[in-house]
Amino acid sequence: MKKEYDFTKSVKNPYLKKLKKQISIRIENDTIEYFKKLASETDIPYQNLINMFLRECAEKKMKPNIQWK
Repeated sequence: MKKEYDFTKSVKNPYLKKLKKQISIRIENDTIEYFKKLASETDIPYQNLINMFLRECAEKKMKPNIQWK
């Protein structure tokens, strides 16, 4: 190893915006089971599927259809 390194020509991490943030949310059991079943069919981890679905919703600026009865 060198004693010192020159970082004057370094660049920012281009993947910085793609980093994921760990959060805690409450999701109903039926919803989790749905994504787990889908995960077993597609060989994609269920948390990745949930993230992909939410990302698509955000990109399309989708809003939930809430109707109060």
